[in-house]
Amino acid sequence: MLPASIVRCRLRCTPPHRWGVWCRTVGLAAAALATTWIAEPGVCTAEKNPPSFEPVIEAASAQAEKAITGFSLPKPFTVELFAAEPMLANPVALSIDRMGRVFGYGNNPQSTSLEDDLACRTVADRLAMHQRKHGKEVENYTKRHDRVRLLEDTDRDGRADRATVFADRFNRVESGPAAGVLALGDEVLLTSIPDLWQLKDEDGDGVAEKRKSLSHGYGVHVGFRGHDMHGPMLHVDGRVYFTIGDRGLHVETPEGVVSLPHQGAVLRCNRDGSGLRIFHAGL
Repeated sequence: MLPASIVRCRLRCTPPHRWGVWCRTVGLAAAALATTWIAEPGVCTAEKNPPSFEPVIEAASAQAEKAITGFSLPKPFTVELFAAEPMLANPVALSIDRMGRVFGYGNNPQSTSLEDDLACRTVADRLAMHQRKHGKEVENYTKRHDRVRLLEDTDRDGRADRATVFADRFNRVESGPAAGVLALGDEVLLTSIPDLWQLKDEDGDGVAEKRKSLSHGYGVHVGFRGHDMHGPMLHVDGRVYFTIGDRGLHVETPEGVVSLPHQGAVLRCNRDGSGLRIFHAGL
């Protein structure tokens, strides 16, 4: 795992005003609030119950503090370290909930030939292609998990002191990477190819006991790394918007089929996953 850190960036101004901002650089994110969700590399098996996954994470180091010294901020901003390894690794996306907690996530590298990849029209086609080309070795794709991590500042001193794996076991052959997270009321939405997941922690222990795929069929192709499901957000119209890159989609819903196997798109749906529509395509 690459070293990673989260720093808190504050704007000091006349009390009681205190502003905070999030920003990202390579391997580093800046945060202003007290709890953080981080998603880490890997992939999810909701149907099975594989052994827990423990990624290799670098030990604590001074890299975050050294990085902070290179920041150039206008007055009166200041920067403070919020969290670093070994509490997290490879943060990819962040989201802040109503309690000031921040959620984040973190992939399962897969390879194939361009011709075979472009011949796929559905996620099932892609899975069959992997099984055909790699045989028993295809199970190697299930050894690592994408995961959502929760970091909390329980004593309110401005630095994370508790880390929980909110959800992992996203490790099917066809899964990953997770690339977007949204804390929304009492639930967390995770965009992790090939699913839009709804995760719920019902007993308040910092671990999601319930997970539900709101829609399935994203990521028809393999070869476009980074062109995944990203950026879930709640819009003012009450719907959830998110994107898929040119890995494409073919999603079958009770209301019909939403299919763009060779294009990127902006999509929207209701908070329960119903009403899935293409908002814009041709990307």
